[in-house]
Amino acid sequence: MATTITNECINCGACEPECPNSAIYAGGVPWELNGATSPAIAPDIYYIVPSKCTECVGFFDHEA
Repeated sequence: MATTITNECINCGACEPECPNSAIYAGGVPWELNGATSPAIAPDIYYIVPSKCTECVGFFDHEA
């Protein structure tokens, strides 16, 4: 199961550059996977693309 961003998010963007899979996008920004672009999952808040999220396995000792 992919990590999710909760309603407690203040939309600061600090999580986006920390994601080792580039799975986090700003609200309204389309996401890409294998050269294909898909529409944004959330219009106003940062979101995580479930198909790109590995819960940081292989990158960190714990889910970040």
